[in-house]
Amino acid sequence: MLAAMSGHRVVVLLEGQSDVAAVRALLGVRPVTVQPDRLDLVDMGGVTNIRRHLADLVAQSARANGDAPARLRVLGLCDVGEAGYFARALASIGHPVGSADDMAALGFHVCDQDLEDELIRALGVERVIEVLDRLRLLDRFVTFRRQPTWEGRPVTDQLRRFSGTTSGRKALVAQALAAATTAEQVPPPLAALVAHIAAAAADDEPGPAVRPFSTEP
Repeated sequence: MLAAMSGHRVVVLLEGQSDVAAVRALLGVRPVTVQPDRLDLVDMGGVTNIRRHLADLVAQSARANGDAPARLRVLGLCDVGEAGYFARALASIGHPVGSADDMAALGFHVCDQDLEDELIRALGVERVIEVLDRLRLLDRFVTFRRQPTWEGRPVTDQLRRFSGTTSGRKALVAQALAAATTAEQVPPPLAALVAHIAAAAADDEPGPAVRPFSTEP
């Protein structure tokens, strides 16, 4: 996962490629002062892998630093329907959480319903359509809307489903939607994650890899 544990590092655990692409784009919308080689946006290959990734990072930091805490901070992002996986993983390393707010205090943020839904609601349908047009995907979306299963359903639901029908398209659209937001439009859980990345990057004091932030983002 990490090539080396030397120096101060910030690791963000993300479900898949589209989440990595979107968060990377958001770091351009809300710039964070962190050296590229000190920030790892990790594609976990599915949310069910969170417990293994989290345990491996905690163990790696302990092995690399002996009895001294590592200068490593681990954060994360998930969908609301998958928050239970994150909660159980956090509990397994000594951080029981009872709510999304508890998770956020540790730097693990929850999207409602998912990352694509957050971005679609933030931008609005008209702006999302413009992004699809720029990506040369608008004709495909129009065809998709005519499918019997999706015809007549809310446009926001159609956009969300269309964006996730293929893995390559999902990452492409997520990156483009994130890049299209202004700093004021970034959805709350994503804005909070970016703020926590900035705070973690600025705080190089030794400590547990997962620990509460002293202030709200």
